Amino acid sequence: MPLESVQSICILRLSAIGDVCHAVSAVQAIQKVHPNAKITWVIGKVEAMLLQGLPGVELVVFDKKQGRAAFKALKQRFKGQRFDVLLNMQVAFRAGLVSRCIPARVKIGFDKARSKELHSLFINKRIDAKSEPHVLEGFMQFAEQLGVQDFTPHWQLPLSGVDKAKAVELVGDNGDPLLVISPAASKAERNWLPERYAAVAKYAASKGFKVALTGGPTDMERALAADIISQCDFEVNNLVGQTSLKELTCVLALATVVLAPDTGPAHMATTQGTPVIGLYAHSNPKRTGPYLSQQYVVESYFDAVKEQHGKPAEQLPWGTRVKGELMHRISVEAVTAMFDKVVHEHRL
Repeated sequence: MPLESVQSICILRLSAIGDVCHAVSAVQAIQKVHPNAKITWVIGKVEAMLLQGLPGVELVVFDKKQGRAAFKALKQRFKGQRFDVLLNMQVAFRAGLVSRCIPARVKIGFDKARSKELHSLFINKRIDAKSEPHVLEGFMQFAEQLGVQDFTPHWQLPLSGVDKAKAVELVGDNGDPLLVISPAASKAERNWLPERYAAVAKYAASKGFKVALTGGPTDMERALAADIISQCDFEVNNLVGQTSLKELTCVLALATVVLAPDTGPAHMATTQGTPVIGLYAHSNPKRTGPYLSQQYVVESYFDAVKEQHGKPAEQLPWGTRVKGELMHRISVEAVTAMFDKVVHEHRL
């Protein structure tokens, strides 16, 4: 299919927040090469809250909680349409079933090494195999199929003046450096210990930083924040449960540095150019770490993967995960040393 004939493109990436942030950079790279193409993105309900209003992109929400009704609605939505290209950026079986509801001449998916959950059955063209790609780089390979040659990630998220004003109201704007800690991952085992978050917060405060906690409204996130604050003998700005996703992104943009485990806000901060100290134990940070701050990751993954699988990560399938209680292996001293490195290198 000649690239100049591409007039309609459908993106399929339902979840999760971090992956959606990676995908935005690929989509916006495509828009530069195909400025007149109509782009539709089939996306999850929560993720759409962050991207609603994305320039030049029509979002079509697939709400998995609706079950069969969601598939029926999607078929009806695209009845009579036929996209030139579908970029199936998700290997989950549910995403494969969703792709069957999207008519397209060409359905591009992952190479065989990255395909799983019957992904190969739902595509008719593949991106090239790549050695040890970051998730973002994998998405950029889809953009390459449409003629993109500049793979430097850029982000233009739809953040309004109201969103930005709310963030300033929440954190203040008096010029003090700000450490934002987003302590909770989607799975509790990926969370660092509350007393260690508190110790790093205390260290940052001793260096003249204000400290704020962010997160969603779940009971787990509220309890973790309360536990951290109870061990701090100074004021911590608790914003957990107080922001929308867009407002949270604006808070992360105001941060001087962000501390987070393997969680969406680490990647939201990356879209705003904020340096991130990522805490990783269960997944390979070279694959899923904050893309522009991989040099600031503090990890226990590589030792753990060798212990559990008997081989170093480079001899195992790319993306191999490890299980168990592992975050305690990351020390306060290692994180404060990384904090000092970030402050020094960014002249904060």
